[in-house]
Amino acid sequence: MNVHNLDGCAPTPLAHYLKALGVLRLVAEQADPQARGWWEGERFRLATSRSFDDLIVFFLDNYRPTPLLAPWNGASGFFKTWDEKAKRLRKSKNVDALEKLLSLDDRRWEEFRKSFGIAVGVMANVLKEVNVQELPKKERKNLLIVPKGEGPIFPVADKDSDKAKIQQSMMRFFPSQEFYRSVIVDMGEAAPAYPSLWGSGGNDGAMDFTARYFENLLQALVNTEKQITKAWLISALDATPSNDLLTGKKGKVGQFLPGGAGGANSTTGVGSQDDTLLNPWDYILMMEGAVLIVSHATRRLGATKQSRAAAPFAVSSQGAGYASAAQSDESARGEQWMPLWSQPLTLTELRRLLAEGRVQIGVRAAQEPLDLARAVARFGSARGITAFQRYGYIERNGQSNLAVPLGRFRVPEYSSNQLACLDDLDSWLGRLRRESRTKYAPTRLSIVERRLSDALFALTQHPDESLRWQSVLSAMADVEGVLRTGTGLRVGPIPRLRPEWVRAADDGSPTFRLALACALQAADFLQSHLPSDPVRRHWLPLNRNGFATSGSGSQARIQTDSGVVLAGRRGIDDAIALVQRRLVEAGQRGERRLPLTPARKAAAHPSDLARLIDREVDLDRTMQLARALMAIDARQWAANPCPAAPSPDNAYPDDAWLAVRLALLPWPLPDGRAIGADAAIIRRLTSGDIPSAVRAALQRLLAAGIKATVRIAAAGPQTARLWAAALAFPITRHTAADFLRRLDTNSLKEKTS
Repeated sequence: MNVHNLDGCAPTPLAHYLKALGVLRLVAEQADPQARGWWEGERFRLATSRSFDDLIVFFLDNYRPTPLLAPWNGASGFFKTWDEKAKRLRKSKNVDALEKLLSLDDRRWEEFRKSFGIAVGVMANVLKEVNVQELPKKERKNLLIVPKGEGPIFPVADKDSDKAKIQQSMMRFFPSQEFYRSVIVDMGEAAPAYPSLWGSGGNDGAMDFTARYFENLLQALVNTEKQITKAWLISALDATPSNDLLTGKKGKVGQFLPGGAGGANSTTGVGSQDDTLLNPWDYILMMEGAVLIVSHATRRLGATKQSRAAAPFAVSSQGAGYASAAQSDESARGEQWMPLWSQPLTLTELRRLLAEGRVQIGVRAAQEPLDLARAVARFGSARGITAFQRYGYIERNGQSNLAVPLGRFRVPEYSSNQLACLDDLDSWLGRLRRESRTKYAPTRLSIVERRLSDALFALTQHPDESLRWQSVLSAMADVEGVLRTGTGLRVGPIPRLRPEWVRAADDGSPTFRLALACALQAADFLQSHLPSDPVRRHWLPLNRNGFATSGSGSQARIQTDSGVVLAGRRGIDDAIALVQRRLVEAGQRGERRLPLTPARKAAAHPSDLARLIDREVDLDRTMQLARALMAIDARQWAANPCPAAPSPDNAYPDDAWLAVRLALLPWPLPDGRAIGADAAIIRRLTSGDIPSAVRAALQRLLAAGIKATVRIAAAGPQTARLWAAALAFPITRHTAADFLRRLDTNSLKEKTS
């Protein structure tokens, strides 16, 4: 076997990707059935018994072009139009090109002539003969005229009513030809559908892809000197420079090769529509490869639902997951992800790979790029695919559609079970995307939705990186921050998250451990470890069905709630507001305690609190993560908690703060003594007065019989506010007892003896 590095066949642009498929297909079908191909870096590699010189000879002398005929398009080479003034049919270069190919008696065109004869017979069942001269101009404009005879009576087809009939007939008479299953999707009783790869049925506006295929076949195999076309072919395969490339109208290539498609200006010269550049062999091999991308009709949710067209790895478009993403990129033609594989595949194996390109997320088909990314990441490399080249069929260059590369999606080497956590967001993400794409959606909602989508795309590429999961949680909190203002109410709050989110997002940092402790705390916990009065209500106004609202329909509004005190701006402000609100509510009930109790295996560690007070923790990020982690399902956590990694050291906060912490507990000490919280302590801390706050705390402790060794403390206003914020992170009874022993060694011994 000879292994050829085909540098001219690269993952981008789309024309060069399809060219690689075309080379493998033609060599395997017509020269070497054992040929195999695969991707390595930015090139396609071909293993075959043929040498490179043999391949050149094969394509120049023995290659039999596939008859790609689309007799339903007006510019397909089958039809002409009527010139009213000259009383005759207009000249058509597309018709001339097809007729010239059919006139060649070389054996390589035998299949072309045979297929054309069948196509003419198929069309005869649809066409009707009319006198085009006698028809009104308005009716004549909608007719496709077959140039048969001198006229004015010709066989004609109606552009609208006969197109589908011709397509269905061609599919019936050519059931084994992949071209018709690639260009058209038979939808049964409904009108045929057209995969975006082929425009609107083999054409992009007035440009017919098959007619351009005829013209390039003539250029490469008939009209050009052999040395020139040989140079073109070598350039197409190994990317060596070549002269005499086609320019102007001869260089038209359509959506497949954006760099050579010409500019958007209507003037002549550089940047004009005629500023094109094309190697004829690029176009020929591209068309020969594109027929392998076969589409089918599938059903969305079962037999009772309407069918839809399903192209391999094709989904709706989403302006996210790449650097230049914008909402304007989200065209109706969607996206298609082209697989890159590293193991040598035969043509049969490649067809099977492309035929399996219907991706599922759970029980439903992937419909958006993010669905596809999640599914691919969970498959790992089970299908032998190492990456996908993402293409968007986007309107660019005026009103032209171009297949724009949108980046490379690397398939993880192994499947990560953690990605199952994203299943919790399925319905919520769908609602969020719909609401952010409505006509009157505010920009801020679109921005946070795109930021979340970008974070999710990055996560699917690196599912074992905890910081990627934290980025998703932060983005989710930002989304809720917009929703809580009343925008996109139908989206609802973040749904219940499984506890495994904690394991996935845990980076072993104090920031994350404190965020978890803050998120899962409540006023009390029942014997079943279920929370009573969790803190999420201080971030969102909630009821059993989601957001608490007043009114209905378009008049629905978020209910105002004095208990919602977290603003989502500065972490220190939110932490202090949480403590203050809980003390106020406790006072209203006649309780003298700070009702913030840690969840099972989710309490703050002394060393993390020490780092927080020493300004070594990003409190803004801590509270942002906490707002998202508040959505963790309390029932699942109670049954099967996933605690964060423990702190690696045993540092303690300042003794003066320990006194403040003990004076504001949610429950009595282990020996039964109730210290009794004093809200004045938190007021003095927030005003920046540490000395008086510590004195008040020491008085409360002394009243309970605790003689602390600390007598006085002093620090600046910023430190005082940090001391107050640190109270928002709950500790266990064991930690409280440990704090007490540090302040008064004999206190617990005396009271328990």
